[in-house]
Amino acid sequence: MKFIIAIAIFGTMAANAQTVPAEKDSVQTLEEVEVVGTAKKKIETDLKMGVTVDEYLSSSTDISFIKRGSFAWEPLLHNMSSERASVTIDGMHIFGACTDKMDPVTSYVESNNLSGIAIKSGQTGSLHGATIAGNIDLNRKNTPFGLEKKWGASYQSGFEFNNNQWFNLGNISYSGKRLAADASVSYRKAGNYSDGNNDEVKHSQFSKFNTSLGMAYKTGERSSVRADAIFDVAKNVGFPALPMDLWLSRAIITSVSYRQLFEGKLAKNWETKLYFNAIEHYMDDTTRPENLVHMDMPGWSTTYGLLSKTSLQQGRFTSEIQLNAYENLSIAEMHMYPQDRSKKTMFAYSWPEVTTRFAGVSANGSWEISEKSRLNFGGAVALHYNRSKYAEFNRIFHPEAAAEKTRFLPNLHLGYLLETGDFQFSIGSGYGHRAPSVSEGYGYYIYNSFDRYDYIGNPNLKNEISYEINAGAGFKNNKASIEAKVNYFYIKNYIVGKILNAGSPMNYQSVGVKGYTSLPHATLFNLSLNASYQVLSNLHWEAALTYARGRDANDGNLPFIRPLSYQTTLHFKVDQFGLQTSFNGDATQRDYSPFYGEDQTPAYAIWNVSADYTFAMGDCVTVVQVGAENLFDQYYSTYADWGNIPRMGRNIFTSLKFNF
Repeated sequence: MKFIIAIAIFGTMAANAQTVPAEKDSVQTLEEVEVVGTAKKKIETDLKMGVTVDEYLSSSTDISFIKRGSFAWEPLLHNMSSERASVTIDGMHIFGACTDKMDPVTSYVESNNLSGIAIKSGQTGSLHGATIAGNIDLNRKNTPFGLEKKWGASYQSGFEFNNNQWFNLGNISYSGKRLAADASVSYRKAGNYSDGNNDEVKHSQFSKFNTSLGMAYKTGERSSVRADAIFDVAKNVGFPALPMDLWLSRAIITSVSYRQLFEGKLAKNWETKLYFNAIEHYMDDTTRPENLVHMDMPGWSTTYGLLSKTSLQQGRFTSEIQLNAYENLSIAEMHMYPQDRSKKTMFAYSWPEVTTRFAGVSANGSWEISEKSRLNFGGAVALHYNRSKYAEFNRIFHPEAAAEKTRFLPNLHLGYLLETGDFQFSIGSGYGHRAPSVSEGYGYYIYNSFDRYDYIGNPNLKNEISYEINAGAGFKNNKASIEAKVNYFYIKNYIVGKILNAGSPMNYQSVGVKGYTSLPHATLFNLSLNASYQVLSNLHWEAALTYARGRDANDGNLPFIRPLSYQTTLHFKVDQFGLQTSFNGDATQRDYSPFYGEDQTPAYAIWNVSADYTFAMGDCVTVVQVGAENLFDQYYSTYADWGNIPRMGRNIFTSLKFNF
């Protein structure tokens, strides 16, 4: 904690500095962010109201998912693994406790305790730490103060027939002159789902409880304090693509912050937040009698952190400066048993109590060259420190490995935006470093069921270094819009697993041992095209097309690169009645990588449809919805379905929502 206290003192000094150009206001800041959300501050889609956070994010052309089951999908930003992106909650860093990535940050929130999700691409996400792919920031609901006392509430319930999923989502909020509060509670429980051949996909069940509370108190005319907490529990979660399941996962995510607004000064606002989160994650295979050797894999992740940021303005210059610091402790164990589970045969640390400390200062700025053009720029410098308590695990394969290592992580970005008439054009570039993850640097015999190798970390890995260029062009008027975006990443020291000649596999299902190493470089190209058209006053059409290509230094294909994909949607609305239909799919995955364990997946196309009706009962607005996903019950598996597990077949869903 001494580390955090020292950074807090520095953060207070930096926040009050009067030497840097400023941001106009908090709304202007959002111009630098692609916000995936709605003006109504709700996380749902037109096609389906009761979506999970994963389902909502999948509607973005920038995000795809690795699926190991029907719960806790691993988000891929710009077709890059989760190690190359940062996922935060209101800027807070949170690290999963599972070596198999069965608990991404997105699994610890629910759609009804979020107001929106902000996506920053590449180095423009540098405010939230060192990253290559960018940042996904999950923005929690934050009820503002009001002139009069006001209460609000909502309740939503629904049922999905394929996996017998029942969900309930409830919210309540209060707004007053000096006090504001919001709370949420949710519960989902699902059984095994059936695929398009009507076969049960075993070990695909889950149950999840989530609740949150936030309270803000106005300490002065322009100042306030706020405390937030999220508590999440998941039990009996099956992962059909893995050799084990989740018995229990628990998370507590807390923060307390102070916010001060200024008038007539260079600094427009200042906010400092202290946060703490703790996660425990227990994997076991007691429901898998086919396993010859039983194993438990518990994991723990604890993080203390600080955010201190200020927005500044001077003439046409605006800026935001942020101090970001955290300390994380990651521990993961392996316990192996014979058929007689009363006898333990082996113990090892798969994460040997690794401490990570990070401290960085970042700044984003904007200069309005004219009413039609703007220059955006920024950068960050950070120190990243690791310490392994049990370095002897790493020294088995890397005898010279030190127990501690400190890295310097810089990044820069520059972009130009031009708006003329109905057209908009942008071009930008970025440069940045990232440090190896805990698994990449210190993992010990982490089994990867995708390619069936045990993985060994390497503390001596170099920083990955990314060089990025991006561009965009768009047109928008009252009836139509079209936008094209492209980015290209050249990544030096690209971290992958390579077969080791030394060592033998620990897991009886493994075919060998791989150690993390660095390729000279890898390249990644992403293209997306989005269009919409108001066909009639009550008929709206949207479509999206994406393409990506990833190559390693040997001109081989990178894994988990999405093939050509498409989606198109029609929205029809007459008075209180709405009808939506969508058609989406992927082309055949031709650029797959057998070297990394991939095989070819065929093309597929899915049709979805839903209808809703809205009516009022006094002060209560009620929405009822019914729909079907995968209407034609197609059997399919995508490029990112771990082990080619099949997706859900036809799923009829219903939902009823009350807004008070």
